[in-house]
Amino acid sequence: MRAFLFLLLLACPGLALAESRPMELHHVLDIADQEKIAALTLDACGGGFDADLVAFLIERRIPATIFATRRWLNRNPDAVVQLLVHPDLFDLENHGANHVPAVIGKDRMVYGIPGELDVAHLKREVSQGASAVKKASGTMPRWYRGATAEYDQESLKVIADMGYKVAGFSVNADSGARLSQARIVARLKKVRSGDIIIAHVNRPESDTAEGLAIGLKDLQDRGFRFVKLNDFKVRPLRPLLTP
Repeated sequence: MRAFLFLLLLACPGLALAESRPMELHHVLDIADQEKIAALTLDACGGGFDADLVAFLIERRIPATIFATRRWLNRNPDAVVQLLVHPDLFDLENHGANHVPAVIGKDRMVYGIPGELDVAHLKREVSQGASAVKKASGTMPRWYRGATAEYDQESLKVIADMGYKVAGFSVNADSGARLSQARIVARLKKVRSGDIIIAHVNRPESDTAEGLAIGLKDLQDRGFRFVKLNDFKVRPLRPLLTP
């Protein structure tokens, strides 16, 4: 429903003020339906580094687009080095400086996390996150994914005006690294051609690595290949795939 409202607002900008609830962006790769291609995106919000997950991706040659906060990059320099020695597999993109949701207004929250006080604070979150990615990787990011992956209309416009593409998704594999191995595998079994998967690489204590290892191997066995977001254009999708 929120994705439908987002498309409606794009067509009717005058409605933007009336619809201020945060929304997820649901995107898929713009590919032919018969191609078995999917994109894996991993958020590195804060905390640690899921080395088992990354080792699996390297072993299976599965590329991923990694959205890292400045906070995570600063806390995990050895992990950053490990990712950067595999530029064919991993792209580092912008997840903000301090993992603040891209919603604007005093006392606004998403999943209990306070949003931005004003536009200036949002711009600072985005620009400082971008600078951290540039410092770590040597390359300016092209994509932005905000904390919680929810946005309001004003934030989407601000981020676009800053020159970034906002990264949506179509399959939420681990729900913030909170799901069990079995539930992660079940969600990945429903992946279709063109899907963009979101999961996390900053919670090594979670079931994410084991669930993704089983689910992604199964997809490869079914003939899927994986790409990074920069390899294809994306387009809107509704509704979100959640079993």
